[in-house]
Amino acid sequence: MSRTRVHNLFVSTDGYAAGDHVTFEKPIGDAAALFSRFDGRVIHGVHGAAAPVTVDRALFSMWGQGIGAEIMGRKKFGPQTGEWPEDGWNGWWGDAPPFETPVFVLTHYPRPSVSFENGTSFHFIDATPEEALRQAREAADGQDVRLGGGPSSISEFLQADLVDFLHFITIPVVLGTGVRVWDHLAGLESRFDVESVSTASGLTHHLWNRATRD
Repeated sequence: MSRTRVHNLFVSTDGYAAGDHVTFEKPIGDAAALFSRFDGRVIHGVHGAAAPVTVDRALFSMWGQGIGAEIMGRKKFGPQTGEWPEDGWNGWWGDAPPFETPVFVLTHYPRPSVSFENGTSFHFIDATPEEALRQAREAADGQDVRLGGGPSSISEFLQADLVDFLHFITIPVVLGTGVRVWDHLAGLESRFDVESVSTASGLTHHLWNRATRD
């Protein structure tokens, strides 16, 4: 059975994982400080990246390993709400989105799929977490499914008990406002075997693996 994985979820010291209002100018709202220490060059592996191999970068690079599909919330794809405007918007990533797999975008307003030459395709579905995961697993063809965020969609999958691996990083910043990921999840840690490691950069990586079910 393929696993459902969360990678590189950045959470502030006071528990926020995104800003309140996403716009074209601010893709994660007023929460850019969460990504100030993230090196996206290594998401497909540390090989070939023009950067030293550090603990942070090695853990960031798990993002793409063994992944066959992704599920993301609509706000990760773009700032629009309601019916999709005819503006040609195909995501934040230009002609070469980094995913290189099928991506299932959760929305109450389905639209035609969009495909790119590098293997990325976006499929817009109105589905429960369970149904979205079923479709993503079928597309992943035996590989794992990544939950790409934002925090609201990750929280929905955690509440539905559908996550097998959770990698989040505590960032030493205080946002004071934004979108939280842990609400309605009291006792979540009891479902997982938990490891944490802090690095010289000041980041703390938390690796939560699904505990063996009875």
